[in-house]
Amino acid sequence: MTLDFEKGCGLIPAIVQDAKNGEVLMLGYMNRESLEKTLQTGLATYWSRSRNELWCKGETSGHYQHVQEIRYDCDADTLLLKVMQDGAACHTGNRSCFYRTLEETEWKN
Repeated sequence: MTLDFEKGCGLIPAIVQDAKNGEVLMLGYMNRESLEKTLQTGLATYWSRSRNELWCKGETSGHYQHVQEIRYDCDADTLLLKVMQDGAACHTGNRSCFYRTLEETEWKN
């Protein structure tokens, strides 16, 4: 099956999960080039939507993501990367980007 990069204007969301315990670490975006780079190096490489450039996770922080497995969903428009994470996945220093809980009062009117 061919991945559907066109649906997301050239980008595919990539959910990143700890390969050992299943914890969701972050969400990034990949284009064809970043996916190819990831496959070549074994290190998770994404497309930065804010900087409009490739970035290898951990390049500046040392918190690399060593890709163990890549899966794709039934529509072939979302990836799941199972990784061994060095240090924190989040730029805030937290292990996961999903460290906050949305309180009921924030989403119910």
